[in-house]
Amino acid sequence: MEFLRTAAMAILLLSMAFESGQAVCNMTQEGFDACKPSVTPPNPPPPSVACCKALANADLPCLCSYKNSPLLPALGIDPGLAMKLPPKCNLKLPANC
Repeated sequence: MEFLRTAAMAILLLSMAFESGQAVCNMTQEGFDACKPSVTPPNPPPPSVACCKALANADLPCLCSYKNSPLLPALGIDPGLAMKLPPKCNLKLPANC
């Protein structure tokens, strides 16, 4: 039950941030939308140019802080696929990610 409450709160906060035009980890809603197909199972396509551009401008250490969060699966994002995305865009993951 606590997991569901935490996930719901995280989704609500993220939605509020995007609705107010704020970026999360320097990624806008458009950036997340561009990357979502590449981190959604079962057969994700390679990241688009728009996704890689959004990731290049993102705060990767900040994004890494979400890798074990219930937020990603609640949004339909596979954390394992998400962690593979920066190298596919020729970006280096932070050391502790």
